[in-house]
Amino acid sequence: MGSHTSTGSPDTRVVLDAVRRIVQALHESSRWAEKHLGLTGAQLFVLQKLAESPCWSVNELAARTHTHQSSVSAVVARLVERGLVIRGSDETDARRVELRLSPHGRKLIRRAPNLPQQRLIHGIERLPASGRRALAASLDALTSAMAVNDHDAVMFFDEARRRGRRTPRNG
Repeated sequence: MGSHTSTGSPDTRVVLDAVRRIVQALHESSRWAEKHLGLTGAQLFVLQKLAESPCWSVNELAARTHTHQSSVSAVVARLVERGLVIRGSDETDARRVELRLSPHGRKLIRRAPNLPQQRLIHGIERLPASGRRALAASLDALTSAMAVNDHDAVMFFDEARRRGRRTPRNG
């Protein structure tokens, strides 16, 4: 039996190279955050989003990170445990939990570079609406064809959640 090799279309290579570059940038950023700050890339991304406002609810933070609320909540819980985020009640609505950076979280965030996640979001948002819709539909069709649509879409490089372990405390 001979093997079947497909040369495919040149577009396939362009798409794969683009995905490789995006994943590489996200991976390098996450490794930097682990090495220099003791945080996962997901944790650093959440901290940077929290730094954009005095306080957010988990739902607001999920919207700002373009991530499901449960994924953001898991990352926030680890940040609270490490003393980088403070969880408190809203003064006007006791049912609403507010999140804000702790002084230690603010100090740490000043040392961090601009993340590829933010550049990725910015790049997607700069596409014309028709291009965003086409990209969304194409990526949805791709994940469906790969049979991965049923996997949870956790935050990029949230290693602790994927491995079921806690993040290191050094940093």
